[in-house]
Amino acid sequence: MDPTRDFVKDVKRVILKVGTAVVTRADGRIALGRLGALCEQVKELNSEGYEVILVTSGAVGVGRQHLQKPQHELDGKACAAVGQSGLMALYDTLFSQLDVTSSQLLVTDYDFKEPNFRKQLSETVNSLLDLKVIPIFNENDAISTRKAPYEDSSGIFWDNDSLAALLALELKADLLILLSDVDGLYSGPPSDPKSKLIHTYIKEKHQGEITFGDKSRLGRGGMTAKVKAAVYAAYAGIPVVIVGGSSTDNILKVLEGKRVGTLFHQHAHFLVPEKHTSAREMAVSARECSRRLQGLPSHDRRKILLDIADALEANVDLIKAENEADVAAAEQAGYEKSLISRLMLKPGKISGLSKSIRVLADMEDPIGRVLSRTELADGLILEKTSCPLGVLLVVFESRPDALVQIITEAIPDTVGGKLIGLVTSRDEIPDLLKLDDVIDLVVPRGSNKLVSQIKESTKIPVLGHADGICHVYVDKSVNMDMAKHIILDAKVDYPAACNAMETLLVHKHLLETGALNELCLDLKVEVLLYSTMQARVFVMEPVLDLVLRLLRGSGQVVDGDKGVVYTHKKLAV
Repeated sequence: MDPTRDFVKDVKRVILKVGTAVVTRADGRIALGRLGALCEQVKELNSEGYEVILVTSGAVGVGRQHLQKPQHELDGKACAAVGQSGLMALYDTLFSQLDVTSSQLLVTDYDFKEPNFRKQLSETVNSLLDLKVIPIFNENDAISTRKAPYEDSSGIFWDNDSLAALLALELKADLLILLSDVDGLYSGPPSDPKSKLIHTYIKEKHQGEITFGDKSRLGRGGMTAKVKAAVYAAYAGIPVVIVGGSSTDNILKVLEGKRVGTLFHQHAHFLVPEKHTSAREMAVSARECSRRLQGLPSHDRRKILLDIADALEANVDLIKAENEADVAAAEQAGYEKSLISRLMLKPGKISGLSKSIRVLADMEDPIGRVLSRTELADGLILEKTSCPLGVLLVVFESRPDALVQIITEAIPDTVGGKLIGLVTSRDEIPDLLKLDDVIDLVVPRGSNKLVSQIKESTKIPVLGHADGICHVYVDKSVNMDMAKHIILDAKVDYPAACNAMETLLVHKHLLETGALNELCLDLKVEVLLYSTMQARVFVMEPVLDLVLRLLRGSGQVVDGDKGVVYTHKKLAV
């Protein structure tokens, strides 16, 4: 749980506001997928004991879709009258599929001027929530007397954002979530690569710094209205989170205390550390330090690597203690066993890492090596020279805090301690992925889902991975004792790793001699082994037959590589 979101532990009554841009697609039609995901999240919260109140827009959009006339010919109030019943019918259908009952409450700003109305509203909503019924509010645009501009000095609320904020106060909600078509409040237009997502809004700091972009295509006020409503509710004591409504689980993430969207809180200035290094500042600092590192002589860079190896060995106990705390936290949080296994530091891991660093230090300096020379013309020679990759963004699936801090301490002041920066939450990664002008390569070290998300979210080159070929081939000339040792190590030593053995390939000669049966019997002691019919153990001739199996789809015993044409030849650049 993010420290700034610790308050969600005490949340019971939640108000969700869904904007027009979330309810509808770009073509104006209802976004059924998003609404379905919304209803599923509401169902889950309802089952967990939360009291959920929904404020929805979209009636005008549904009305326009039903009337099927050019927008300039349609009266907004008529569209609202036509669309409100259709919108509620859609909610009723979706919720009924989830065994949830919903109800409709239409209000105008004039209603809230009556004290008796406000008292009755509170009593009705409380009764509905006691019955686990979801109250769905919308402004009754069809009979509202207010005209554009919607906001005026006499209006109690002026759109559904401010209605949601007003209801949060009237109904004594613990949290207000405003769903938007963007991930939260940015320092500038979200389309601008230099804009940064503001995780915690501090009025004194951000009010004069933010540049708002255009409002959404169909809503009234856009982000400006959301911020005004959020500030109004937050400073009355009700926390508010503006978060993207397109995701299928952002509401759940907010209530889990994840650092998503933008938080508005009465005590926001106490929640955020006074000095916070932004993603851009961190990346720029790393680039500046890396350039100083590149300028050092080879022997100085070698000394830095040796100092890092010494520092790791000197702090083994500290690193183990931090790792044990991480593992315990992961187990308590209910993480998958495979993820916890990857998080654990096995005995000898630190010493092995130190040894690898020393081997690296003793290698020939890779920087400045001439890899090839081409004479283009008389006196004109083109050289290919090796150079550093630049600034790397490495995304770990587990938390390497202690390791990074120790390594950083081993870097001399002449290079700078900011050569390695550290962020500890996935929520900070989107800001880093926008920095294609500073970061040169992204190296994700995690699940396929994480790698795919990163590839789709950045212009920076990504050194990713996918489902690889994790095969071991046993040839007929094998030393069987060695083969058993290698196969067991490839599968059993670290089965949670993405490169643990998945398929065993054996030469068909071993089938004839009985060695395959012997091998399988020994492996069954420690490995769950599937039969050949389940395509886990393949009996083959040469190892190149693996290519044939991949090209043709399957096969148990195959006849060499007939039918495969290899075209290894140089092509013109």
